[in-house]
Amino acid sequence: MPLEIPWQQIALRLALTVVAGSLLGMERSKSGHAAGLRTTLLVTLAASIAMIQMNLLMATNGKTPSSFAVLDLMRLPLGILTGVGFIGAGAIVRKSELVMGLTTAATLWFSTVIGLCLGGGQLILGSVSTVIGFAVLSGLRWFEKRVEHYQMAELRLRIASGSLTAEQLRQRLEAEKFRIKSFSVASSMQESQTRFDLEVRWPSALGSAEPPALLSELERLPGLIEIEWKGIGTAPS
Repeated sequence: MPLEIPWQQIALRLALTVVAGSLLGMERSKSGHAAGLRTTLLVTLAASIAMIQMNLLMATNGKTPSSFAVLDLMRLPLGILTGVGFIGAGAIVRKSELVMGLTTAATLWFSTVIGLCLGGGQLILGSVSTVIGFAVLSGLRWFEKRVEHYQMAELRLRIASGSLTAEQLRQRLEAEKFRIKSFSVASSMQESQTRFDLEVRWPSALGSAEPPALLSELERLPGLIEIEWKGIGTAPS
């Protein structure tokens, strides 16, 4: 790393940073995420400017280029990455068991690393990494949507005793490709009712929040008193 960098080199680093941050940010904005173009670009620029500033200040500490090995240069990028972690945490939203915003948070963290590379003068590494990151965000979206995903839900049924057995309910679910993670049964002899509590998962389109067609069939069960369906997010396949 040179002690002094000409303004042309600074301009090139900043220009590449703007291009990199814009590419990654536009992909997030196109997808409708809150941390979009401006947020991603500002995070990338902040990291890049911090590295340029460190480079400019190195000439004021009286050290020679051969003494760079004794400088703790890792403090600056580590501090920046730690700070970006707070921004990334703000992009993550959790609703019950459903977690959203992980990709956006990862994009902010990734764009920070890109800014550190470009601001530090690793122009080829930063540029190539930007292209790879953009390809992952935009190009793999098509592939991800075609990978089998599972939705999770809690199903509760109250039904008149004798109308439906646990085995019959299990067979109905398995016939529709539902996987049962937990199954409990409680019978009330006084009220002549049976309660089924299940946690299930089933294959569906990525991001689909629609209840499955099986729910309509269960609503027509004879003797049904109450049915409750609560989606709890996406499960690993």
